[in-house]
Amino acid sequence: MSGTSPGIALELKDLRKSFGKTEIIRGINLAIPSGERVGIIGPNGAGKSTLFNLISGRFEPSGGEVLLNGQRINGKRPFEINRLGLSRSFQITNIFPKLSVFENLRCGVLWSLGYRYTFFKFLDDLTDANARANELMQMVNLDKKRDVLATNLTYAEQRALEIGITIAGGANVILLDEPTAGMSKSETSRFIQLIKDVTVGKTLLTVEHDMGVVFGLADKIAVVVYGELLAYDTPDAVRGNPRVQEAYLGSSVADAQGGGH
Repeated sequence: MSGTSPGIALELKDLRKSFGKTEIIRGINLAIPSGERVGIIGPNGAGKSTLFNLISGRFEPSGGEVLLNGQRINGKRPFEINRLGLSRSFQITNIFPKLSVFENLRCGVLWSLGYRYTFFKFLDDLTDANARANELMQMVNLDKKRDVLATNLTYAEQRALEIGITIAGGANVILLDEPTAGMSKSETSRFIQLIKDVTVGKTLLTVEHDMGVVFGLADKIAVVVYGELLAYDTPDAVRGNPRVQEAYLGSSVADAQGGGH
């Protein structure tokens, strides 16, 4: 099914999700242009994670549609959606701790190419995959850690590796769930820049509790409250929106001064 305007990478049309009699997502409409970085914020229990699970195919909507580049994707399995050009950091459940940085990234590349687990017999012959893994390693600033086992990386380096695996398949829509959770301020600052660098030209959705991260990273911010879209606008407009401030008791949004601005 089609019907998305040209230039729209991801569109939600009257999207709904209920668990039993409890409606979690209540008719969200949202159209995200290609190349835009969108932060999804909202109080705890607002439905942000459920929204991500609906978009990435982990949950089936109770109503409405999810369109990726004009194609309806709800009803498809997560790996099918991934093949169509949407990748979620959460989908790569974990890095492989006993493999090196290079081997982890090469697994991400090969998986996206459809080799699955037959590839171990002829790894060294796959020069295109090896070259892509090397390219990714430089993009996420881990080229000096090429042969280090993932388990021996710092936490921030492991998250960078996970980002590398997520973008390995060349998806044009990237979903990042709490990408800077557990990082120090200095690590967070560097990681925001890394995310910006590796998602140039891509469409990015991120759920993040750290308001400084959201306001420093996003072109637009979608505010979800009780399963409804309260606002979708630029960071400055969202920061000054009285309804948004009320939803956050006037504190965290108003105080966020834009992180990287």
